[in-house]
Amino acid sequence: MQYQFDVKGMTCGHCERAVVHAVREVDTDAVVKVDLSTGRVDVESEKSRDAIANAIREEGYEVAA
Repeated sequence: MQYQFDVKGMTCGHCERAVVHAVREVDTDAVVKVDLSTGRVDVESEKSRDAIANAIREEGYEVAA
């Protein structure tokens, strides 16, 4: 499944790596693309949208509903 998230608080490469790592903790096979300039995170995963959003939130970022 394809998901798109608007994530607030990402500003640098460390943030990008943290988000990618969080998503891959939920689904090791996930394809994750982060655009820092727009705050957009695209995820291709078999896991639920809520599980992925919660993982990103646990890293300290705000995920728009």
